[in-house]
Amino acid sequence: MQEELLALNGVNGATGRYFMPPMSPEQISRMARGERRDPSHLRELRWWYRRITEAFFGPKEGVDPLDLAQAGWGIIFPRDADEQVVHALRPLLDHRRAQAGRINERRYREFTRGEGYRSDESKPQFLARHGVGPGPADPDKVPYYLLIVGGPEAIPYAFQYQLDVQYAVGRIAFERIEDYAAYAASVVAAETGSATRPRRITLFGTRSDRATEFSASQLVAPLAEHLSQSRPDWEVYRAIGETATKAHLAALLGCDGEAPALLFSATHGVVFPNGHPHQLRRQGALLCQEWLGPGAPAQALNEAHYIWADDVARDAQLAGLISCHFACFGAGTPQWDDYAHANARTRLQLAPHAFLAALPQRLLSHPRGGALAVIGHVDRAWGYSFAWPQAGRQTDVFESCLTRLMDGQPIGYAFEYFNQRYAELASDLSAALEDVKFGKRPDHMALAEMWTASNDARGFVILGDPAVHIITKPAAVMNDP
Repeated sequence: MQEELLALNGVNGATGRYFMPPMSPEQISRMARGERRDPSHLRELRWWYRRITEAFFGPKEGVDPLDLAQAGWGIIFPRDADEQVVHALRPLLDHRRAQAGRINERRYREFTRGEGYRSDESKPQFLARHGVGPGPADPDKVPYYLLIVGGPEAIPYAFQYQLDVQYAVGRIAFERIEDYAAYAASVVAAETGSATRPRRITLFGTRSDRATEFSASQLVAPLAEHLSQSRPDWEVYRAIGETATKAHLAALLGCDGEAPALLFSATHGVVFPNGHPHQLRRQGALLCQEWLGPGAPAQALNEAHYIWADDVARDAQLAGLISCHFACFGAGTPQWDDYAHANARTRLQLAPHAFLAALPQRLLSHPRGGALAVIGHVDRAWGYSFAWPQAGRQTDVFESCLTRLMDGQPIGYAFEYFNQRYAELASDLSAALEDVKFGKRPDHMALAEMWTASNDARGFVILGDPAVHIITKPAAVMNDP
């Protein structure tokens, strides 16, 4: 099981083989000890973890994170943002201004032009420009809910990772101006009552190899069982193994009008080599049960085996959906491998430039009404997210996040469970690396586990407005047999 946890790294769409071979604990331990980490960010993570274990996480004491008028909402554009993008988002901005600025107009902020994100700016630098240092969010200075607008070349993933520890952060980036307008219209429609979904969650998991068998049995099935018992007011459906087909997933993504309010999938993500013609459009596609596994002949993946952006039909009915994709590169791809080698000259270049996955972009910007948000992973996803060596299955973070979403709480606040886990893991790793630095003999397995799990936890992100929440109508039928 140890080796399998270190090998959940996606399937190469050009060869049908695993994206990278498994690595030994000693190899990963060397990588962990050679990685350069921002000392100020590590100090803040240690402080943040102490705070959340002693009290709570979210905005400062006395601020209700469920009320935008108290928690605040802001949008962060690059300094040189296209004014057409700002204009296309105006219906959403006016909607949020009315909500967040109801008590204090400073709790609604547009960080654009001179106040926008500056090239190569770190999170501390950005916040310092706006009068904020380390600590819980103070909505009178910078709002708790923050929507980043722009791809990772304009506003890097690292900025989002760091900002998300302290704030509830999401991101949108589209190729066309009309896609921004479509997303804004979808959110406003959902929150003004014209787009509701049945109170239904579907949990989708493939079983094509040992890695996906592990995620199906240790993550998807336990989540379905827990939610079936704890939420009798919701329909809870399973599509695991034989039923986790491309046709079924296409239907769940609105192609037959079957989209639930909440979709959770655990699959391999499809990965392409750096610069491959399919990389920008298909990387992060969701590999379905039709894939025959690693024993099949080495050849390009058949597109009939995976869902990618162009599979989302023009007449799909997605309005009001929140979708969670546990898959490698399901949210996006950095230019350089986040799992860096100690020798920077051998660091793997993953893509010509960092980019967002096309599938969630398509879901969010659908012209007939798009999804409200997509939770996904940047770079590879690992089994440490839901299982821990010697301790077994660990699904509490997923259960807690999904439960908050089912309760209608904002996705950015529900996502705080993932941020808390990242802070804990990074804090533990920092302490262990410091011990090794001062002479302690390294425990390769322990360091490999902590380092991989920390990077994995950091990579979970929200695509979409972090203040959105599920709006449902009561289910007519309860849990499946």
